[in-house]
Amino acid sequence: MGLLLSKNILVNLICNSSNSPVFSKKNGGDFIPMQIENMVSLVSRTGRQFQRYEEGCRQVVGCIPYRYRVKQTSSDEELEVLVISSQKGKGMLFPKGGWEMDESIEEAAKRETLEEAGVTGHLETRLGSWRYKSKTQGTVHEGYMFPLLVQQQLELWPEKSSRKREWVTISEAREACQNWWMKEALEKLVCQKMQPQPKGEEGEATCT
Repeated sequence: MGLLLSKNILVNLICNSSNSPVFSKKNGGDFIPMQIENMVSLVSRTGRQFQRYEEGCRQVVGCIPYRYRVKQTSSDEELEVLVISSQKGKGMLFPKGGWEMDESIEEAAKRETLEEAGVTGHLETRLGSWRYKSKTQGTVHEGYMFPLLVQQQLELWPEKSSRKREWVTISEAREACQNWWMKEALEKLVCQKMQPQPKGEEGEATCT
């Protein structure tokens, strides 16, 4: 429990910080800057004993990390998204994981994105929720997805040794993503960014 508590405090510090260096301790009266990438070379949270379930459905939270890149042939900006490799199978997906009882849904989304993809940024309005069946265990999950405008990409992160990450175009993401519900979330993000829509119930985007 002590490890989980210290890890949660650390993740909150990282996700809520807008500057890359933080100050860790005093040495001769001066604060020593410590780079965030040196702080997150930790293991990810494991186990499901502290995760949320509702009506038998495991609650899963994730993000679609995105950024804008200027095209080489024009001054127009192109939307790119960050995908990561799956640990259990082939294909790519967006970062996601279990929503734990000691955190808000927003904290869970940012933590999972940091742990699996090694990026932080501005978390935006929830794209929606989807019920799906796990391919490996056959259990029903309820997944929530958020857009995250990436502001910092770390060189070290908890799952660097077990995952690959790659910035891709929207068309490439449509082909690479292995989960149907994540593809639907991606389409909502694209629709939202191309033509902003009014908000519906619970602050979700109403883009269809």
